[in-house]
Amino acid sequence: MGPGPEERAQASAELVAVVPLVLLAAFAIAQLAVAGWALVTAGEAARAGARAAEVGSDARAAARSAVPAALGRADVEADGSEVRVRVAAPALVPGLPALPVEAATALDPAAGAP
Repeated sequence: MGPGPEERAQASAELVAVVPLVLLAAFAIAQLAVAGWALVTAGEAARAGARAAEVGSDARAAARSAVPAALGRADVEADGSEVRVRVAAPALVPGLPALPVEAATALDPAAGAP
């Protein structure tokens, strides 16, 4: 004998209750991945700007050119050898605000000296 009608209805009710939770968890994980990517990218841009500042180039331009277009405009501050990059991680759900992330890097020329 197979499951009765009540058991099949119970399984359907459980599925309807669990699917939204699984989708919410998947969106949260995906949003965290996008925010992590934006943070890593901001750090790479800050390092590119700090390297440019160390060799006498335009740190702001170097940092901005290292940020992909998907992140939009980067706010770059350069103070000597320290470069700070702020970007907004795009929201995956329309209507939610973008998540601001920031990274800073400073090169110490004396650190590489023997």
